Amino acid sequence: MTSLATLAAAQGNVPAATGITAYAWLLVALPLLGAAVLLFGGRVTDAWGPYFAVAMSWAAFVVGLLIWLVMLGRPGGERAADLHLFSWVPAGSFKVDAGMLVDQLSLAFVLLVTFVGSLIHVYSLGYMAHDPDKRRFFGYLNLFVAAMLLLVLANSYLLLYVGWEGVGLASYLLIGFWSQNPSYATAGNKAFIANRVGDFGLSVAIMIMFVTFGAVDFQSVDAGASHANGAAVTAMGLMLLLGACGKSAQFPLQSWLGDAMAGPTPVSALIHAATMVTAGVYLVVRSHAIFDASPGAQLAVVIVGAITLLFGAVVGCAKDDIKKALAASTMSQIGYMMLAAGLGPVGYAFAIFHLLTHGFFKAGMFLGAGSVMHGMNDQVDMRRFGGLSTVMKVTWVTFGLGWLAIIGFPGLSGYWSKDKIIESAFVGDGWHAWVFGLAAMIGAGITAFYMSRLFFMTFQGERRWTDDVHPHESPLTMTVPMVVLAVGSALLGVAIGPTGIIQSWLEPVVGTHPEHEHTVLPALAITLLTLLLVAAGIALAWMRYWRDAVPTMAPAGSLLTQAARHDLYQDEVNEGLLMRPGIHLTRSLVFADNRGVDGAVGGLAALVGGTSSRVRRLQNGFARSYALTMLAGVVVFLGALWVIQ
Repeated sequence: MTSLATLAAAQGNVPAATGITAYAWLLVALPLLGAAVLLFGGRVTDAWGPYFAVAMSWAAFVVGLLIWLVMLGRPGGERAADLHLFSWVPAGSFKVDAGMLVDQLSLAFVLLVTFVGSLIHVYSLGYMAHDPDKRRFFGYLNLFVAAMLLLVLANSYLLLYVGWEGVGLASYLLIGFWSQNPSYATAGNKAFIANRVGDFGLSVAIMIMFVTFGAVDFQSVDAGASHANGAAVTAMGLMLLLGACGKSAQFPLQSWLGDAMAGPTPVSALIHAATMVTAGVYLVVRSHAIFDASPGAQLAVVIVGAITLLFGAVVGCAKDDIKKALAASTMSQIGYMMLAAGLGPVGYAFAIFHLLTHGFFKAGMFLGAGSVMHGMNDQVDMRRFGGLSTVMKVTWVTFGLGWLAIIGFPGLSGYWSKDKIIESAFVGDGWHAWVFGLAAMIGAGITAFYMSRLFFMTFQGERRWTDDVHPHESPLTMTVPMVVLAVGSALLGVAIGPTGIIQSWLEPVVGTHPEHEHTVLPALAITLLTLLLVAAGIALAWMRYWRDAVPTMAPAGSLLTQAARHDLYQDEVNEGLLMRPGIHLTRSLVFADNRGVDGAVGGLAALVGGTSSRVRRLQNGFARSYALTMLAGVVVFLGALWVIQ
């Protein structure tokens, strides 16, 4: 333990929080207060509770913004601050203090979560206006934001785990909010169970840290990672990756994401854009010292990211449900971020960059999908849309900017962030540079196809509306957040990308970003080939879903199309490999418990009871019986002596 402390001291302690950073606890306390008031206040808060929740979320954003402005005025190496709250786990030599680490990485998440989350709160005022349980819904929203902020601000893995579980609980409550519908309740359970698998990995990683380092705070773990046993560090990295896969819906724990669309659309925007699914990316980047010390675990992250980005893109091509198509897109885009995070110092900054831009354009598109549903009597089948650009112009324009951003249209945010990941994937000389680079590039082309398909089927072409719908634009409480997010989708990338601000901002946390890394293809060739694939994807979608008539009933399609409609049979695989064997194992254990353990215990009890009842008959209270027993004993004793002699 002494050597570990020496290493941590050599790296330099994070200074204690002072000034406005000393009030960083308000970032968690304010939305948590909103959740407590709404959830415990009862029906008394129905009238004003939702507005109070919105105010608490915006107040947290203001606190985060003030802290960010103060940090900007400090030198790069002095911007981080450690806020000690209280002694949490004093257990002999093992001590864990509850505290908040306010640094460049955590603050980037704070600003994203509070700003986009607050816009979603405002949007929900219009979307949930007629729901009788909207107070409870806003309480859950505040709880979700508070848990996510605790996750990213925690100064140790143990406190991060508390926020991690809080996010899982809040997502379960929000996804299954309309639990009176059995399928919605099932979707909430599915998300909860899938996340528990990932949470097991995170908990095991924390246990390995305790055994290896005797500490679980970020500073001690980072200091000791490069000097620890290689097998232990690799095990830590793989278990952290398992946790990230569960929370960020990465292969093989991605099956819950599409079903999570059962929740209200603001929940989809909150979970899929700026909060829950990004937690896994945060965990990997925050644990960069562990992954840098284990090339094997780092390679596993890249492989998982590459598989997931292609998996989600293929699934998105066959979805007719607008929200499920966007969910598949989220899975794919998070795959890009995981791939970048697995590339090490070359990709850490770009993973966070794409996470920030994705938070804007994906949240905007989910809110746009909710606006479409609002005007189409809650219909989600894109084959019954078309021609909405003429009656929902604000939704059309804002959604269109998000569409252009995600496909990487030159100048918009996705062009600056996603293309940097593609370029970073080609870094190196080995086979992996070609494999991962081409996977990322092909994924960009598929993304352009299925997102263009979604946009054209919804807003362009002929009208395929049913007779009972009369599309109309949404109220200002819904359209204003969409406009703000659309502006961010257009301008955030150009504000960050060309200047390299994100690399320099994150450098004190994740290390220096290598410049002029060798790529197997020239950077200009990578960009041109990517744009060519994007253009091909748009053209193919235009021919099939705008120029040609879209059938109102989905055709049978090829085997791949049918597989994509069934999410590439991920549920069937999970049922075959995990659920059914688990059920049979459980039944076998129950049988063994009933007939074996319980049978042995019951048999022993019956033996003792039967024996005692028979022995009890000898105690009948008659003197002659006792005398006869004594005589029999003497005879037996004398007989034994005679035999011995």
